[in-house]
Amino acid sequence: MVTRERFAQGMSMAEYLAQMTANRERFASAIERAVIGPADAELLDRLGGARKVMVITEDWCGTSIMCVPYVAKLVEGRADLELRVFLRDENPDLMDQYLKQGKYRSIPVIAFFDGDMRELARFIEQRPV
Repeated sequence: MVTRERFAQGMSMAEYLAQMTANRERFASAIERAVIGPADAELLDRLGGARKVMVITEDWCGTSIMCVPYVAKLVEGRADLELRVFLRDENPDLMDQYLKQGKYRSIPVIAFFDGDMRELARFIEQRPV
């Protein structure tokens, strides 16, 4: 279970970008290029009250470079949403709650929570292991 207190310990997207040592320019460019259309924006409405978005990633992960900028753009400018980023290798307590097939620490992980920290949806990297 992800508590409010644990969620609050994550980095903002700006903090995540600032600490990146690999792929920072590629990641920032991907955020700039990401386009959110009306159907994309409706995704959050379909989740029924998503208020918090948790991302588990690492800056070296190519799949994260493809997926996480889209999520960043999706929540950008939305005062009703809070996004927090956690590094997989520094947060095994969180990562182990989102193991792919119950055994793989696959990233990215993207989880959506309501205001009471009830999980509404999750996405775990989809490439075959």
